[in-house]
Amino acid sequence: MKAKVYVETSVESLAHEILSRGAIPPDAALDALHITVAAWHGADYLLTWNCRHIASAHVRPRIDALCRARGIASPQLCTPEELMET
Repeated sequence: MKAKVYVETSVESLAHEILSRGAIPPDAALDALHITVAAWHGADYLLTWNCRHIASAHVRPRIDALCRARGIASPQLCTPEELMET
């Protein structure tokens, strides 16, 4: 039997905002969902090798601003190498 998942609408709303405000390209909807779920659940870090849509110097400030506007702390978007440097 397959598990069923209920995604509370504010999670979907933030993912849509990340896409519609141009924080990441529209073809990166799954990346927006990863960022949203990590932020919504209070993750300190989102580790990724995706330096185009997630761990990017151009994307990070946009994601931080969108999360902050909703009163959510943005996870640190980084590669595993960056996390190991600290």
